Amino acid sequence: MKVLDLFSGVGGLSRGFEMAGFCIVGALEYDKMIAESMKRNHKNTEIFVGDIRNIKPQKIKSKIKNVDVIIGGPPCQGFSLKGKRAGLNDERNFLFKEYIKYIKFFKPTYFVMENVPTILTEQGGYFKKQILNELTKVGYKISFGILDASDFGVPQNRKRAIFIGSLKDKLLLPEKNTNRKITVWEAISDLSYLNSGDGNFESEYKIESRSKYQKKMRKNSKKLFNHVATKHSEIAIDRLKRIPPEKGKEFLSEKISSTFGQTWGRLEKNKPSPTIVTRFDTPSNGKNSHPFLHRAITPREAARIQSFPDDFIFFGNKSSIIKQIGNAVPPLLGEAIAKHILRYEKRNHSVK
Repeated sequence: MKVLDLFSGVGGLSRGFEMAGFCIVGALEYDKMIAESMKRNHKNTEIFVGDIRNIKPQKIKSKIKNVDVIIGGPPCQGFSLKGKRAGLNDERNFLFKEYIKYIKFFKPTYFVMENVPTILTEQGGYFKKQILNELTKVGYKISFGILDASDFGVPQNRKRAIFIGSLKDKLLLPEKNTNRKITVWEAISDLSYLNSGDGNFESEYKIESRSKYQKKMRKNSKKLFNHVATKHSEIAIDRLKRIPPEKGKEFLSEKISSTFGQTWGRLEKNKPSPTIVTRFDTPSNGKNSHPFLHRAITPREAARIQSFPDDFIFFGNKSSIIKQIGNAVPPLLGEAIAKHILRYEKRNHSVK
C-alpha cells in the first residue's frame, strides 16, 4: 500500500509504516535540512520541500500518482501545553486545514493524523470538530483518541492524539500490544560510557547488547551514529555532580528558576522516560539528563528512547538533529497503527 506523509519531519511515522510493509512514495516537509535527513533515510521516497500552503496537491500527484494512505502531523506548537496556547490566534493551528485539503484531493482509503492531546480539547474542541465535520462530509468514518507510546513497546511515556479515517467501515484505534513497559535502562544501558563533550558522529559499538530491545535496535547496524554528548559548562557539570543518580533539582542548594517543572532531572533507569522534547540536550530543559553520568542524553540515546533503530541516521547541525528527534512520532507507535490497518485490510480481503 502506498503512503504519502505530510508534515513528515524526519519520518518517524513513515519509518513505522515501512516497518509494517507499507511503501512511502512521497513526503512533504517545510524545513530543508530536516527534509534532507528524511531523504537520506528514505531513499526511495519522493521528497517535496516547502510550505504546504504553496504546494498544490496536483504537483505531488503528478510525481507519485495515487496513494492508499495519507499520514502526518500538522505542526502542534500552537496546541502545546509548553507553548503559548494561542488557540484561534495562532496561524500554525490552522495548518490542519491543508492536511484536510490533501485528503479531499487524493481521497486515500485511509488517513492517520497525529497531534498533541490538547488538539481534542483546545477552544472547546473547535479543531477536533473541524476535522471531523470536514472529513465526514466526504465519506470518512473516523475514530480518534489518545495513545501512549509506552503501550506499544516504546520506552517513553508519550501521549499523542490520533485520528484514523477510513472510507470503508469505521476502524477503531489499536489497543495496546504489551502490558510490560520498556525501561530507560533497557534502551540505553549499552551506550552509557560518554562524558560531557565526548563522542563522534560515527563510532564503534563498545558494549554488547544487554536487552532484547537493544538487540532489536541494533539489528541492522554495524556502526553507531549520532552518539555525541553535549559539551556542558562547568556550572552545569558541577550541578549534575551534586544530583545523585536518578534524582533531580531538589538536591541543588541554589534556587532554580525555570518554566519546566522537571528541570535538572535525571532519567530513572527502571521506568520509561518522560516525553522526549526538542531540547533534550540541555539539563535545565527538563528531565533528560543521564541516570548517573554528568551530561544530558545524546541524540542516539534520545533516538533509542523514541524507538528509532540504530540504522536510522540523523543528518544536519546539532540544533536540527535534536529537533528531528524530539518532534518525531516514535516508529514503534507508527508501526502498531500501520499493522492495525493491515489487519483490517486482510480481514476484508481487499489488500491491493
